[in-house]
Amino acid sequence: MQAPILTLTLNPALDMAADVPDIIAGQKLRCSEPHLDPGGGGLNVSRAIKALGGESVALVALGGLTGDRLAGLIRAEGITFMSILAPGETRQSLTVTEKSSGKQYRFMLPGPLWGEAERARVFTLLAATVRPGGFSVISGSQPPGVPADFPAQLAANMVGSRVVLDTSGPALFGAVKSPIPGLEVLRMDGEEGEELAGRKLESRIATADFASDLVARGVAKRVIVARGADGNVMAEAGLRLFTPAPKVKVKSTVGAGDSFVGALVLSLARGEDTSIAMTKAAAAAAAAVMTDATQLCRAEDVDRLIDQATAIAL
Repeated sequence: MQAPILTLTLNPALDMAADVPDIIAGQKLRCSEPHLDPGGGGLNVSRAIKALGGESVALVALGGLTGDRLAGLIRAEGITFMSILAPGETRQSLTVTEKSSGKQYRFMLPGPLWGEAERARVFTLLAATVRPGGFSVISGSQPPGVPADFPAQLAANMVGSRVVLDTSGPALFGAVKSPIPGLEVLRMDGEEGEELAGRKLESRIATADFASDLVARGVAKRVIVARGADGNVMAEAGLRLFTPAPKVKVKSTVGAGDSFVGALVLSLARGEDTSIAMTKAAAAAAAAVMTDATQLCRAEDVDRLIDQATAIAL
């Protein structure tokens, strides 16, 4: 049995990925045939949940011809979704891998500017779709034009749902400075954690201390800080965990964080404890970096990597 999961993607992207032999300034770079995927934090979370055998409903803001094409890709993946009319053209993103070095370059466009009308439409749709007792995932970048406290406004319209926030920049800093009441999970990367802490988080214990402090301050029930290739640290009341990152061959880092969140939320929605959820999430993140371009985790890889990602108490 799985609790309902809702994901929200207000600034999605048509993700294109291609290879070039070498990246040289001033020259025409002949790319390979691009691989297309639906992109954006919440959408990627729903894609990962689907890949792992779970179900979710994705709310996605779409606009223009690019939005129509993106909708077709979402349907092709079998993801249940509802579209929100976005102002203007849905953005595109381009990931280019330089074959000679293996380096990856990611070009992200900003997306259309939002106003009050678009924000009001989101609040109306959320009120109709959020399910009490389920999970609601706010993930990815926020659209241009929305205030820094927009995640808090969104969460206020997710009454009775367990809200998971995985964002960055002003939205993340706003959620820490002015905590969102009842926030279930807050996730961030290590660099953001260090900026928020105002110091280097050089050890797992230092990271856990920082996360525990945020929990004690009421920022979220669970705080997760990614430590890159080292692994992930989680703190909640009375529990601190570290999940090591399985050692795998890295093809692309795109979507690793979203795969982590997808596996974590799916596990929690199935009623599994935090330790199991963190283990599965760490395995999913490692599985994602094994795939090409903008592809995400595969269930068979996650199953194979579980034993390398077992959560450890700190």
